[in-house]
Amino acid sequence: QVQLVESGGGLVQAGGSLRLSCSASGRTFSSYVMGWFRQAPGKEREFVAAIRKSGGMTYYADSVKGRFTISRDNAKNTVYLQMNSLKPEDTAVYYCAVKDNDYYSDYDERGYAYWGQGTQVTVSS
Repeated sequence: QVQLVESGGGLVQAGGSLRLSCSASGRTFSSYVMGWFRQAPGKEREFVAAIRKSGGMTYYADSVKGRFTISRDNAKNTVYLQMNSLKPEDTAVYYCAVKDNDYYSDYDERGYAYWGQGTQVTVSS
């Protein structure tokens, strides 16, 4: 059974940093695109970042570009999201996900088959 478990969320002041981790089990995901999405209260879930299997190609939402960095450790079946210069508008539940097809772009959540339970990130002003 595939399981994704996020950790690292919490409360931080604006300008601070957090590092999210997502540990995958039940399958080796080294050949899959892994991504992070977030959902703020009252809003739809949105794409944050994605990383290709080799780790060489990464993609970011414009709102986080230059502040967030996605990385992965295939040996540990883990993907990370380093979040710097956090803003109150980054407050959301953050989800990691694994993409299992090429029908959708890496930005589109419809292409992601496996999801974690989410971790709350709250940025105070």
